[in-house]
Amino acid sequence: MLEPASLPPGTDIGPWRVLSQRGRGSYGVVYRVEKAGHPEAGVFALKLALYHKDPRFEREGELLSRLRHPHVPRLHSRDGWVHPSGVVLPYLVMEWVEGAPLYAWAVQHGLTSRQALRFLAQVARALEATHAVEGVHRDVKGDNVLVRHEGTQAVLMDLGSGNYRGAHVLTHQPPPPGTPQYQSPECLRFQWEHLREPMARYEARPADDLYALGVMAYRLTMGAYPPEPMAVVTTEEGSRLVPAERPLPEQWGLLCPELAALIQRMLLDEPAGRGFAGELAEALENAARTAGPGADAPIFPGPAQAPAPRKARSFPVRRVLAGAQWLGTVVALALCGERVGHWLSDESAFSVVRGGTSGLAETVIANPVGAVPPISARGGIGLEIPKKPLPGQRRPPCGRPKIEINGGCWLELLDVAPPCDAESYLYKGKCYEPLGLLSRPETSGQRR
Repeated sequence: MLEPASLPPGTDIGPWRVLSQRGRGSYGVVYRVEKAGHPEAGVFALKLALYHKDPRFEREGELLSRLRHPHVPRLHSRDGWVHPSGVVLPYLVMEWVEGAPLYAWAVQHGLTSRQALRFLAQVARALEATHAVEGVHRDVKGDNVLVRHEGTQAVLMDLGSGNYRGAHVLTHQPPPPGTPQYQSPECLRFQWEHLREPMARYEARPADDLYALGVMAYRLTMGAYPPEPMAVVTTEEGSRLVPAERPLPEQWGLLCPELAALIQRMLLDEPAGRGFAGELAEALENAARTAGPGADAPIFPGPAQAPAPRKARSFPVRRVLAGAQWLGTVVALALCGERVGHWLSDESAFSVVRGGTSGLAETVIANPVGAVPPISARGGIGLEIPKKPLPGQRRPPCGRPKIEINGGCWLELLDVAPPCDAESYLYKGKCYEPLGLLSRPETSGQRR
């Protein structure tokens, strides 16, 4: 029986012939294909669903069909393939984009401020076109931007998390789709304010895409994510959400002042201050044209500054929200100051799940609450990843950017460097967090 996730070269999917596999996620796999009998037409990217009549593909296809833009892959076809088992697997056929992910390209080619301004302007233009058709991308990040091999053009990829006005709601679980580090302050506030409302649904807006673009710009030029926009401070009176201290970008790297100022603009807490995608694209293009010679020097991240001491205990809001959503109402009660079991210490309530990338919407407890061990019992500093999955750990398929190690799913902790702390495990010089056993929602998981 043909496995949809690993079709051999020569397999026909409708009128398209598989040449090779490009990549695989939790819900789909991308193949490099050609039109059967017409190799002269060139190669295309075919994204095939892994589940019967997956509604995510209809929504992604509809959004792509509305777009005609040089910095977005062009949709050529969408249909359904009747697998030999009888199930119907939707697929999309798009322009084949040959290139490298933006972050990797920047490292390999010694990114300059002027190059960064041009790439960011191109992505902003792609967002302008998306917003013009009442769509939002909802997962803008460097991993979803490819730089073509000539090194002058960036293409915004993967609208699988995208949405548009009037689209059917697929799921209701928090948190919203996308990558947690790129979520806007208004999105984080919504999640905090609706922490005890499991069916609350955040509606992403164009300003969310622009904030994510700012995070991408910071990560691209600094080599790290920006400081958290919000923090949870705990005092004797309880816990509250406050704006976090955020150093200026020019204090962290060798950026031209024009780029530093635009990064600050994109990362403003107030959505209105970020403006519109077209305005931002124009500002980035003008800066790329008018910046001085210093904009052509390679960007090298500077050393991170130590955070200022705080009188009250402060936790990154994303870690709090992720932990609360993973533990559900148990942590919600803990945040209110109520005692919930002797094992759930104040520290563990805020550090059960670290900020990762994607898939948190799928995170649900498979074991009873009483079966979850205290964080402090999970291992000491520098503990090696075990040879087999931990009890209750999620098994493959893990989905991007989570990876499979020794039969279990793990998430690399970008904010932790070896020696790993007591909450993480060491593997090949990096620190990882195990992911809990996940149950697949009936419709879409994180894609809403």
